[in-house]
Amino acid sequence: MLPLYAGIDVGGTNIKIGIVDDQGHQVAFTKIPTEQELGPQSAAERSSAALTQLVADLGLSSASVVRVGLATPGPMDLQAGILLQPGNLPAWHHSPVRDLFSTACELQVTYANDANAAAFGEFWSGAGATARDMVLVTLGTGVGGGIIINERLLVGAHGAGGELGHIVIDCADDAPNNTLNLRGTLEGYVGSYGVLARVRKALTDSPAVSSLGEIPDEDLTPLAVANAAETGDAIAMRVVMDTAKFLAIGLATAIHTVDPQSVVIGGAMTFGGAGHPLGEKFLSELRAQTNIRILESLRNNISIDFARLGGDAGFIGAAGLARQEHGSA
Repeated sequence: MLPLYAGIDVGGTNIKIGIVDDQGHQVAFTKIPTEQELGPQSAAERSSAALTQLVADLGLSSASVVRVGLATPGPMDLQAGILLQPGNLPAWHHSPVRDLFSTACELQVTYANDANAAAFGEFWSGAGATARDMVLVTLGTGVGGGIIINERLLVGAHGAGGELGHIVIDCADDAPNNTLNLRGTLEGYVGSYGVLARVRKALTDSPAVSSLGEIPDEDLTPLAVANAAETGDAIAMRVVMDTAKFLAIGLATAIHTVDPQSVVIGGAMTFGGAGHPLGEKFLSELRAQTNIRILESLRNNISIDFARLGGDAGFIGAAGLARQEHGSA
């Protein structure tokens, strides 16, 4: 359904490029290697060429795509369109990525943080599609997030809106630090490194026999923890359920701040996710632990579900943000 919008989602390994119609349906998709060492100019030119080919393969004119949405990791200066110092794109530091991609694609570009773009994707055509207000939390090495209020992405005065991983859930002086040396944060407990730290402590503190103790430390991963939990390993299952509890503490803060209709949980570390026995048990515990921490009037009135778009959320959301900006221009 015309017009069409392009979404470009830049990652450390690949750049995902998709075309999305006016109703949020994916029309075409491809990906190219990021090759970050070649710099953002090369990436912009190669992305433009890939987008041109996608349009040609659809048998449409280039005028069918009216705007591009670009998502990258942060930190960034959104207003200036400048990528600052992302850890996984060292050759891109302090580059004017919005203008580089706009010049290469010969279209106006809407620029967004990748987690925020993913949030908008889930809101537009994923798990939050029936809501006007939504919170997304992504679980992986770190904890990302995005907030939609009245159908608009919350960016914030400094571009840090939706940084839910840095919500403080533990004020103790000995609470764990996160990767930014902030103490007691949600990410420090439920990011993958926080989960594994809790596994190591449990193995040290508990006399219980656990199959996790037989795994070399360099091979200990959240997937290994999930696999052990599925076999009935008590320590592994406790760590998974405690992850739901710690996440619920952070969600309670987000819920009381935003009062959303929908909370969506995404990312790579959802313990199997929707339809998987462990994933569903994790989700059930998350709902229960959240309900006991929020106002009674909100209990069971907020949908808490897994994300639906997977790795497509970023480029779909970037395209959706481009659509929204195009409509308000």
